[in-house]
Amino acid sequence: MKTLQRKISIPAYFIIIVLLFGLLGVYSVWGQEDVLKGTEAGNAAEAAEVDPFINGVKKVVWWHSMSGENGQVVDRLVTSFNAAHKDIKVEAVFQGSYFDSLTKLKASIGSNLGPTMMQVYDIGTRYMIDSKAITPIQNFVDQDKYDMSQMDEAVLNYYRVANTLYSMPFNTSNPILYYNKDLFKAAGLNPDKPPVLYTDLTQVAKKVTREGVVGAYFGTHSWYMEQLIANQGAELVNLGNGRDGIATEWQLNGEAGVKALTWWKGLIDSKAAIHSAGKSDESKKMFAEGKVAMIFDTTAGLRDILDSVAGKFEVGTGFFPKPAEGVGGVVVSGASNWILNSKSDAEQQAAWAFMKYLSEPEQQAFFHVNTGYFPITEKAYELPIVQDNMKQYPQFKTAIDQHTAAKQNKATQGGVLGVYPEARKLTENAIGQALSGEKKPQEALDAAALAINAKIDEYNKTLK
Repeated sequence: MKTLQRKISIPAYFIIIVLLFGLLGVYSVWGQEDVLKGTEAGNAAEAAEVDPFINGVKKVVWWHSMSGENGQVVDRLVTSFNAAHKDIKVEAVFQGSYFDSLTKLKASIGSNLGPTMMQVYDIGTRYMIDSKAITPIQNFVDQDKYDMSQMDEAVLNYYRVANTLYSMPFNTSNPILYYNKDLFKAAGLNPDKPPVLYTDLTQVAKKVTREGVVGAYFGTHSWYMEQLIANQGAELVNLGNGRDGIATEWQLNGEAGVKALTWWKGLIDSKAAIHSAGKSDESKKMFAEGKVAMIFDTTAGLRDILDSVAGKFEVGTGFFPKPAEGVGGVVVSGASNWILNSKSDAEQQAAWAFMKYLSEPEQQAFFHVNTGYFPITEKAYELPIVQDNMKQYPQFKTAIDQHTAAKQNKATQGGVLGVYPEARKLTENAIGQALSGEKKPQEALDAAALAINAKIDEYNKTLK
């Protein structure tokens, strides 16, 4: 199957709009991604009342944020769909990081410059609902009487708000612990028993630390802090994590957050871990070089990590740490696909057909084994391609087991918040201040919460 190049569609007049809104210097949650060069994509249908058919073919423009090898996998899925659906042409257009693409979408709302379908990361859920620019996926599900029983219920629950499924899950992940089994063996540790509790991880980090090797290196991602408190059964925002009403208060500065950051700071102070100067850390590079024994990263990075290690040592994977056995678990992460309501019914239906295709077991299985994201469709696990991959790379099973083990409650369902991206940036600043010793963990998180709550209040006023 031939791999297509991803395209970047940013016409000159669109850039002008972005400049007017002052949004070119945006902050990226995962750092700048390398953009593959491609030809300029065409625009979607100009308006709902204009015939969306071009020579009898419905065109669907899909903005996404899958780069590198993951982007090539997406291209293959699109090519396969287009070959099987002669009346629909999906055009996949890479738009940069999740933060960048959402910023571009915000600038396009109210015009016809936006896509038919949009991949948005999990933390953009509340904004997308509030934007009034989307057609809830629940509408298509109900009209089609589409069988949702095949889908992973915990994944669906993240994207359900007030019993309505607003978007279709696509790429699902969670953070896991990656560790160097060879370094564990050299330190006299059981290479098949990764640490789970804070105290155990600290002890392991100290034991493997020696000249030229440090025990742990965790980047200052807010995502990690959010997962560390969910793993304690604590909620990120009030009102049932923003699911019983519009959230008004950030709660990461509560007991669970302070406990997690205090442990993290202690790990740094013990010299058994490196303090990352920023979220764009080099932990994966140093891990692949054998200089760091343990790192945190998304399960979606598994394939890349295995490739970068290239057999130099055995890579182990384990659950995300917690202070003690409890009722928590990790939160579903990743992204989902949304349909924009500015497009014609025919174009939206074509996008829905593509979404259903992406959700089929065969496509989810292919996506899983080639990326590390775990399937949103349970039947995908039964397919030989997945079972064979698990035998060859048992590391893929860790994220799935962790996901299954998570207790289903409001904490693990995840928070929804209109200013989530902004909250993450402020939280990452606070993590850096605490780990560097500039502020105590409680002080740093309190200051961040104060600033975040002001942004929440400002945002909520726009909804009235």
